[in-house]
Amino acid sequence: MREPPVKKILYWCGECNVPLIGKTCGCGAEGHPIPLLQPYDIRPALEHDRQILARLVRERYGTDSLPSVILLNKTGGIDRKDLVIANGGRFGWLSFDPGHRRYEFELVFDALPSMLPLITKNMLRLDQLKGAGEDVRNGKRIGGKKYPASGNITDGGVVVTWDGYAGVGVSTKGIVKVKEVGKVSPANVSDPGWEEVISRNRYHLKNLERNAIRFIRQQADHAQCVNISFSGGKDSTAVKELARRAGFEDTYFVDTGMEFPETLEFVRSLSIKTILHGKDFWREVNRHGPPRKDDRWCCEHLKLAPVKKWLAGKGECITIQGNRWYESFARAGLPPAVKNPYHPAQTNISPIRNWRALEVFLYIWWRQIPCNPLYEKGLERVGCWMCPAMLESEFEYVRSAHPDLYREWMAFLKEWFGKRGGASRSLETGAWRWKTLPPKMRGNDE
Repeated sequence: MREPPVKKILYWCGECNVPLIGKTCGCGAEGHPIPLLQPYDIRPALEHDRQILARLVRERYGTDSLPSVILLNKTGGIDRKDLVIANGGRFGWLSFDPGHRRYEFELVFDALPSMLPLITKNMLRLDQLKGAGEDVRNGKRIGGKKYPASGNITDGGVVVTWDGYAGVGVSTKGIVKVKEVGKVSPANVSDPGWEEVISRNRYHLKNLERNAIRFIRQQADHAQCVNISFSGGKDSTAVKELARRAGFEDTYFVDTGMEFPETLEFVRSLSIKTILHGKDFWREVNRHGPPRKDDRWCCEHLKLAPVKKWLAGKGECITIQGNRWYESFARAGLPPAVKNPYHPAQTNISPIRNWRALEVFLYIWWRQIPCNPLYEKGLERVGCWMCPAMLESEFEYVRSAHPDLYREWMAFLKEWFGKRGGASRSLETGAWRWKTLPPKMRGNDE
């Protein structure tokens, strides 16, 4: 399948110290490129993300001073793994270890110009790494090498400094692996907020809106039946506003019976008239077993079936949806308009298919549209509270905010796997989410 023209680069204005959704800033300056990692989606670090980062940076490096504008580029991993971007470059790695149920953070070399003056913990002198000083004096590289460290150094990220040079590394049981080194000059950078980001990207936001509205009208203006599929998430929130500006407001929401309470409250606040309901989840799950990433029977029974029933008799219909290329590899080839194979009379159109999460959030903030509060609480995506597509880092929110729901689901999983000889470890690490474990999860369910 041919790869869609996704944006693999983020541009950043060095003059204003803000990310750009185009190549140029509102100040007139050209942005410099920052290569992104697959699937190339970037999103703002919101309240919960910032709290985690501040805690980890404080615990590891002795400062909780962070830039106001931080972006997260999700990448592949056992669970959550984000490349953290700030101050015009790569800032660090944020990941979640599902086995130990904890977050970890590690600074990268590009963060040192702005962070070096602030770091007070786990900063080593070169002479604290046995043999490293001799290597430097002999003109040998130390990046990529391991050295025994003197002193009481805990496991995790470290910074090494000497004579105007600095580097980052990782300490494991008293051995430091130096990852990258170079000459570092402390940099004083401005600290704009998200209001400044929106202001400097206003021209590009207007273009995004104009193009999306034009696309909706081209596809739907002559249709007899047009509606908006609303999930309660950020993407359908943006699409609902775009559709309204294009002249369409008939919106439906499918309550699967497993929605987050916060999502249901948010939907009620919008006074959406058409609320559809699928089959009873608990009856179906006892029949089919837990939904898995590789067995999503739930979507057909709880979402597609009630929509098909509702649309029956309406004839040809256009549904405006919020699917995006960057959400997953499965959606990376999403065409502008496609017939629903489950209900061929329905054509789904995707006006923001080429938007990244950054564009979605900036648009929502620019237009001051109410948004689901779950994003501020650590969820990257919003759906059913026990969806197998959730990360274990997101399921931690269910555990803490909705313990009754968490206990109910874990009790079901324990009983289901217990009857079938499944490993209880798979419940703790999230391996239950697959029927056939992918390579990255093998060994985590034992």
